[in-house]
This record gives sequence, structure tokens and C-alpha cells, in this order.
Amino acid sequence: MSVKDILGAKGHDVYSVVNTVKLREAIKVLNDKNIGVVLVTDNNGKLDGILSERDIIRRSLTQETGFRDEPVTKSMTGQVKTVSSSASIDEVMEIMTSSRIRHIPVVDNGNIAGLISIGDVVKRKIAQAESEAANLRDYISAV
Repeated sequence: MSVKDILGAKGHDVYSVVNTVKLREAIKVLNDKNIGVVLVTDNNGKLDGILSERDIIRRSLTQETGFRDEPVTKSMTGQVKTVSSSASIDEVMEIMTSSRIRHIPVVDNGNIAGLISIGDVVKRKIAQAESEAANLRDYISAV
């Protein structure tokens, strides 16, 4: 099972903001779309960073006021872990676990192809386990 399978089921849509916007605008996207992370791109649509609710909380602890009117680049995570659509679910799980992250952008040939969340991975792993259990029950009852 690969990232491509997940994207095929959930779609390739991602929410992003350009790296020149103020943090306030990125927070509005998170709130309006009821999401926990937004990708940050350059003017050409290339991945420049990722902004999560966790990034915003950390920033609010280091600077109590005025930070929402500063560029999103001051609060985002710039060193983003990514995977290609050919990556396996196990590879994604390993990256998420070792890096302690819940979202991974999917990038193919330098272009953003989607976004995978821990929820997407867990949902697929559960479906896979249920399918395997059903196959075993069918096999046992046929014997």
C-alpha cells in the first residue's frame, strides 16, 4: 500500500498560503477550513514550509503580542519532511513516528501532489487489517 493509494481515495487537494502573507492570514485559513496545518509556498507554488497549530502555539509563547502581523515565515517550520507518492505507508509511519509529526506533504518532481495526515495512515492500516482478517476467516471456513 502506497501514498498514491491514499491520495487516490482522499484526493490531492491541499490548502496553502504564499510565504509573503502575514501569520494572521494563515491562521484565518486554518480556522475557516477547520484544519490543523497549511502548506507555505513560494510565488511559484513550490513548497517553502509548513505551518501547524503547534507552530503557532510555540510562537505565541515566545512573543505574546504582534506576532500575528509578522510574515508567516517567522512561525512556520522551514525544514519540511516530505515523501513521494510512491512511498509506502510503512515509510510514512516511520517518518511520522521518528520526527513526531502528524502531517507530511507529498512532493513529486518538485511539485506538491498532496498531504498525508496521521489519520489517513491509521484509517488505511485499519482497513488493511480488517481485510486481512476477513480473508483469513474466509480461508478457514473454506477448509
